Amino acid sequence: MTENTTHGVDRNALQSFAEHAADHPEEVQFGLGARATYEGTCAHSLAKIDSYELGGEPIVRPTREYTIPYGGWQEVLDAGGWVGPTDRMEPIEVALSALAACINVGITINAVANGIDLDHLQTNVSTDFDPAVLFSLADLNHANTVFENLTADVTVTGDDINKDLVDEWARRAPVYTLCSSPQDIELRIETPATVPAGD
Repeated sequence: MTENTTHGVDRNALQSFAEHAADHPEEVQFGLGARATYEGTCAHSLAKIDSYELGGEPIVRPTREYTIPYGGWQEVLDAGGWVGPTDRMEPIEVALSALAACINVGITINAVANGIDLDHLQTNVSTDFDPAVLFSLADLNHANTVFENLTADVTVTGDDINKDLVDEWARRAPVYTLCSSPQDIELRIETPATVPAGD
């Protein structure tokens, strides 16, 4: 590691990358995606994340394929009538973990760029969830009441920590924007006669 390396990042290279991105924004635009295939048991899907686009160019590597088995909470599934339920990662909790991790991304990238050394950083995200809309016990127009008390508690220590700056850096996290700002999701439904194998 060089003298200019901190938290696993070469600060000179990061600065050069940021300057290049400012001069050539079209080269650092991302095309991202994921897919989930139903596994035949209610609420169970196998999600896959693999290729993406960077600056309009596809990035495909055989070694870049991640799978996530989604499901639900064993006790809830058992009470709901699932036969032989198993505990799996629940999509809401994974979304909360992504928010927590991305807040850490926003904070650490900007801390490194600004020469701030962090000793410890942990973000805890929590929410209260009402499943009434999911189970059609409430109308869809009540969707804005599904989640309440969404909080992100950030604990950070280090030299010259500025609370206002850390707050700003946390809000720069992309998943923070995804979760906190209204998003226009174009929901497209297809009902083909046959589904191609492997999807």
